Amino acid sequence: MSESENEPVSYPIDGTLDLHMFHPREIKDLVPDYLSLCRDKGIFEVRIVHGKGIGTLRATVHAILEKLPIVTGFRPGDESTGGWGATWVQLKK
Repeated sequence: MSESENEPVSYPIDGTLDLHMFHPREIKDLVPDYLSLCRDKGIFEVRIVHGKGIGTLRATVHAILEKLPIVTGFRPGDESTGGWGATWVQLKK
């Protein structure tokens, strides 16, 4: 493994987390960390893009969200925001 593969990658904290760029094993830590950083920046509505597929990643994301105390609710995206390939998350203020 090269040195560059071990270095952290900078990812914008802008309220949209696209999981297509990450390995499924990273999701468990990534989602809570990203949501916490959004909250720190005053972003209280976050869109998580998990894709449609067969729904495995969506189910994983939803299971994580259900356990996070900073999450007040979540819902699927509408047709203009990714449909069921994305989840909107409301965070506590």
